[in-house]
Amino acid sequence: MRILLEEKVILARLDELAAAITAHYRGRPLTALALLNGALFFAGDLLRRIPLPLLIDTVAVSSYRHEASSGKLTLRSAPKLPVAGREILLLDEILDTGLTLRGVRDYLLEQGAAEVRSCVLLDKACRRAPGGLAHADWCGFEIPDVYVVGYGLDADEQHRNHPFVGVLD
Repeated sequence: MRILLEEKVILARLDELAAAITAHYRGRPLTALALLNGALFFAGDLLRRIPLPLLIDTVAVSSYRHEASSGKLTLRSAPKLPVAGREILLLDEILDTGLTLRGVRDYLLEQGAAEVRSCVLLDKACRRAPGGLAHADWCGFEIPDVYVVGYGLDADEQHRNHPFVGVLD
C-alpha cells in the first residue's frame, strides 16, 4: 500500500475545515449528520474541532457492492433526530459519483430540513455521474481516480482503521 495522505496532513486540513464551518454556522443551530460507516473517523475528528453547540446524528446508507458503486442508494437506517426545520451538515469520507450525497440530501429536504450542506474528506471530481451532487460545500482534498482505503475508507470492510489514506496496490 502506498500512502497518499499522511495522518498529520489530514489533521491539519481538518483544522482548516473546522474553522471555515465554525465561521459559517456561528450563532446558528447545527445538526451534523455522518454517513456510516465510512465517515465515522472523519466526522469524529472534524466535529471535535468545531467549538459550537451542535447535534450529532448518523445515517447508514450504501450504494456500493464490493468495490464499485451500484448507482442505487439503500437507506439502512434513518436519522434518529428530527430534521424538519434544521440546518444539516452532511459528512462523508468521499465524494465520487455524487449519487449518495445527492440521494441523502434530497431525502433530508423531503423530510423538511431547512438547509443541507456537505463536507467531504476526499473528492474524486473525475467520477461524477449524471444526477450526482456536483460538489461539496467543503472539501478536504481532491484526489486522482485511484482506489483509496484508510481513515474510514474500506476494501470489503477492511482497512478503515488506518490513520492515513492509502492507495491499494
